Amino acid sequence: MSSGYGGRRTRVAVVGTGMIAGVHARAARAAGAEVLGVLGRSPSRSEQVAAQLDLPRGYASLDEVIADAPDVVHVCTPNDQHHPQALAVIRAGINVVCEKPLAIDSAEADELVEAAQRAGVVATVPFVYRYHPIVREIRGRIADGDLGRVLAVHGHYLQDWMLDEDASSWRVDAGSGGLSRAFADIGSHWCDLVEFVTGERFAAVSAATDIVYPTRPAASGPSFSGSPDPDPVADASQRAEVTTEDTAVATFRTASGRIGNVVISQVASGRKNRLWFEVDGTRGSAAFDQEQPESAWFGNERGAQIVVRDPSLGAPDQRRLAVVPSGHPQGYLDAFAAFVADTYEAVRSGPDPDGWPEGLPTFADGARSAHIIDAVVGSAADGTWGAIR
Repeated sequence: MSSGYGGRRTRVAVVGTGMIAGVHARAARAAGAEVLGVLGRSPSRSEQVAAQLDLPRGYASLDEVIADAPDVVHVCTPNDQHHPQALAVIRAGINVVCEKPLAIDSAEADELVEAAQRAGVVATVPFVYRYHPIVREIRGRIADGDLGRVLAVHGHYLQDWMLDEDASSWRVDAGSGGLSRAFADIGSHWCDLVEFVTGERFAAVSAATDIVYPTRPAASGPSFSGSPDPDPVADASQRAEVTTEDTAVATFRTASGRIGNVVISQVASGRKNRLWFEVDGTRGSAAFDQEQPESAWFGNERGAQIVVRDPSLGAPDQRRLAVVPSGHPQGYLDAFAAFVADTYEAVRSGPDPDGWPEGLPTFADGARSAHIIDAVVGSAADGTWGAIR
């Protein structure tokens, strides 16, 4: 892949060694980049995961990563590390991809947006569900007026990986993950996707949250299967008080006055990553299910139809992202690779966002998500409607 750096491949480094770090490394390779190495919590951990991911180097520190002068650094660490690590990378003049939530509060997220703008670097957040081709088909039809005026939006994002009272993760600890867990982790994806697809911005929220088990093990195991190993950092025999939510329900009022609603849960038995939304308009409705990402449901008063991804039909952005013929399924990893490829395209094109691919989620989108999370946490705490900045 020509990178704009003298014709060489884009050189990237990954900071983090959990499941999502492996996803980033695979997506970077799929996008044609040269992955230089990985940084973990210790030099030995870095070397271990570098070997498992077949990468040439395990870094000893973030300073070593920066000194290696990659074109892009992917930050895939626990949430409390996002701000200091991304800020260090930006100040070194290096482009950055940082996992969400961008920071543990909106003030830190805003600081990262401003720092990236000052440094003139590309800074993106992997809201990768935007990159399912059929999502772009729904977005295109809404933009073209096929659904009419948006009347309501509703849905959920359901998982079950925290269903067992003995399940735990670094995400449970508010010090590592922030004041919100379920909503910050997956509700942020739902909100970004719905705002992106509809063009409707959430202006206020009324939320309620619930903690279903008062304690969980104080161990920090992997968030999901797929990590190179469990990587525990605490004694699993010790239990800690849980202060971050397992479930959340949020009702939104949009800037145009319409209502939206979402149910978020990490204790929904049998649900793995069921991100689902429906948009209801004056002319029709559309629905998307991330566990069935190759199709969308469209309905109106005369009936309904299922529309399947097809690179020869539909919205231009849907066709751009549909890289294999219809009937050959594309999924999450394809969406992730497409996001990474668009990030690298932006890096090659330079700091002017006008030259970046359509729909690329940037640090501004990450900060937007952080403000929504803050408003949800505040509303759930005081039981009132809260404005979203």
